[in-house]
Amino acid sequence: MKWFVRTDLDGFFGLALDNLVQLLVIVGLCDQVLGFSEDLIYRHILPGVAVSLLIGNIYYAHQAKQLAAATGRHDVCALPYGINAVSLFAYIFLVMLPAKMLAEADGAENPERIAWQAGLLACLGSGLIELGGAFIVEKLRKATPRAALLSTLSGIALTFISLGFLFRTYAHPVVGLVTLGVILLVYFGRLRFRGNIPGGLVAIVLGALLAWLIGLAPVGDRPDNDLNLYLPIPVLGDLCEVLTSGHSLTYLSVIIPMGLFNLIGSLQNIESAEAAGDSYPTQSSLAINGIGTLAASLFGSCFPTTIYIGHPGWKAMGSRAGYSILNGVFVTLICLTGSLSYIAWAIPIDAGMAIMLWIGIVIAAQAFQETPKNHAPAVVMGLLPGIAAWGAFMAKSGIRAADYGDGPMPAFSDAMLARFQQADVWIQGAFALEQGFIMTAMILAALTVAIIERHFIKAALWSGSASLLSACGLMHSYQWTASDTALSLTPAWEWAMAYAIMGLIFLSAKWLCVEADGY
Repeated sequence: MKWFVRTDLDGFFGLALDNLVQLLVIVGLCDQVLGFSEDLIYRHILPGVAVSLLIGNIYYAHQAKQLAAATGRHDVCALPYGINAVSLFAYIFLVMLPAKMLAEADGAENPERIAWQAGLLACLGSGLIELGGAFIVEKLRKATPRAALLSTLSGIALTFISLGFLFRTYAHPVVGLVTLGVILLVYFGRLRFRGNIPGGLVAIVLGALLAWLIGLAPVGDRPDNDLNLYLPIPVLGDLCEVLTSGHSLTYLSVIIPMGLFNLIGSLQNIESAEAAGDSYPTQSSLAINGIGTLAASLFGSCFPTTIYIGHPGWKAMGSRAGYSILNGVFVTLICLTGSLSYIAWAIPIDAGMAIMLWIGIVIAAQAFQETPKNHAPAVVMGLLPGIAAWGAFMAKSGIRAADYGDGPMPAFSDAMLARFQQADVWIQGAFALEQGFIMTAMILAALTVAIIERHFIKAALWSGSASLLSACGLMHSYQWTASDTALSLTPAWEWAMAYAIMGLIFLSAKWLCVEADGY
């Protein structure tokens, strides 16, 4: 297999766009929410991101070449890799923002630096969990049905990726639907443009032109930051300072679940790659992911990396090893030169969103295509927690958009639940499902497969694991914050008891039940 093929360009445009979106979110939130200076963002955070992404992208490309050589194949696709979006938001709103507010309340001299150091600590903790988990998590993968691993990803792909970009497609239909038409022709219709022009390139160029014609671009004011070379600088001193500050344990309630979330999510993506035909070793794949996150924290980035969802989509595009290298080089260049703001100004996200919509569709379909037909109910069961988490996200976004709670009563409190119940919407169930929804989805799908196969002891064991996780506060336990709900790590006894009773029912099924006629 060659290092680069023409169709690597298609995958590059899609993956680079995905990473670009994450970088824009980082810069926007660090600036507008945390009030970080341009110096901190462009001299420390973005160069740290570059180091972490270059390490993973180069390794996964090399890994794909090794697999191709070992199997004699020419269609091996490298694992996609980038910033973990969920941890990004969690660390900004649940670690760095509270750290800054507390520092300001205490009259600290530099609250901005204290918030950044708290983010470095969270990223370091996540990397340690990912790296350590790489050596033990393969047993979990072998014990978990494919329907449980793939359906969890499908729930995320169907909602946070597909529906999110579908909304945006219909919000700006001239750009969205026209570029979607190009993507459908090339990837679902399996056609190519004359001259071997990559379909992804056609979609993005056409989308950018249409965006300029109808006024979606340029995006905002022309950037005025200087283009320069910002080389990565180790920040060991800042890490040592925060580790010895006495606040190291304050953020464990966020770091532990986010680290586990990232570990299990990456494991599921490796399973997704194997289902698509590319079988990668779990231990080394996850270890490099952890090393990338540790490198991020050591060079100034507060944001963990992850093996991305979407391998089947990139593979179907014809991406091989080269798209991963191109992505790593591209991200490194824009992070080290300060050119990110100029790219975002000239090319709106809308220009490439059809690619992301297609990726989401392919992932959602894979859960049904690559599992036994009689496991389809388990796949649907695994979809539901992800859909619930997205519903909770939409509900909370609506509350914030409506400025509900500007009066004496806070928006996010028990009083809000009563308002939803008046409309027969039991939103507290969605909030409970949202916390640890990846683990919930995997467990529900796995125990459903066990029941379909009449392995009732396995079903009881999965129920027991859900009970234990709930009792530890890693699932379903949430608390109110000023503008959100967050995992509280307090025991969720009601759910723990329910799962335990559920397991007892499965254990006793052999004696309490008989085979039903007509099924």
